[in-house]
Amino acid sequence: MRLPSAAWAFVVPALLVICLFFLVPVAVAVALSATDFDIYALADLDNLRFVGFDNYTHLVQQPLFWQALGNTLYFVAVGVPLSIALSLGAALLLHSPLARFKPFFRTALFAPVVTSLVAVAVVWRYLFHTRYGMVNHALDQAGIGPIDWLGDPQWAMPTIILLAVWKNFGYNMIILLAGLQAIPEDLYEAARIDGASWYRQLLHVTLPMLAPVLTLVGILTTAGYFQLFAEPYVMTQGGPLRSTVSVLYFMYEEGFKWWNFGAASAVALMLFGLIFAVTWLLMRFTRRWA
Repeated sequence: MRLPSAAWAFVVPALLVICLFFLVPVAVAVALSATDFDIYALADLDNLRFVGFDNYTHLVQQPLFWQALGNTLYFVAVGVPLSIALSLGAALLLHSPLARFKPFFRTALFAPVVTSLVAVAVVWRYLFHTRYGMVNHALDQAGIGPIDWLGDPQWAMPTIILLAVWKNFGYNMIILLAGLQAIPEDLYEAARIDGASWYRQLLHVTLPMLAPVLTLVGILTTAGYFQLFAEPYVMTQGGPLRSTVSVLYFMYEEGFKWWNFGAASAVALMLFGLIFAVTWLLMRFTRRWA
């Protein structure tokens, strides 16, 4: 079936934009990952050499890369379930017929999503300051000693997780709220007639009907959390003791601190492969569950 010329007139500009801003950068990243492109090659392309898979083998031999990968997996494993659970709880509360001032609370809970991440991270850095932060001041009023939130490797990543969850859960809340509003009320009425409690309605009506939306939210949240960068960059600069270095932060250092663009491109492709694999597994798992 051939598309008419009018259809091509609409499709071709979009394809050109996708090619220019997605396919071309990906192709360049793949090519750079097979070279030793660095600051010397940037000054003179004659210094550029083809190294094949050397960048990848060198990466897997770096302890810092594995530490960054572990930090990222920890961030995803804790942050994604916490974010989805908080989003679902907020959506259920706003969907309840007992809730009042729904437009106000929808706006208030969604507001962090549209605020600047860098500005929010700066504010949170002061809130969790060891000596002058309001969080430690509140703990002191409760008789609890100050905690070095951003200077202790044990607390630095949980603090960043709290920031990320607070910043992003409103986006998922709106999606889940739309999914809740699309569930037919007849199902709840039938469940109530059968004597199902609120918990049984949630377990056997709400969650099964919300499964496709939860799948979408889970995939989007997981892919986004794998790209952790701005929070540790602003709040901790990867410290303390590199406990908040993420894979994306590691890629940034390789590319723009040490000027190893070939190695940075290899990190980007490995992160893409990881996100693709996790997304594929999530889709298979949630398809069976749904």
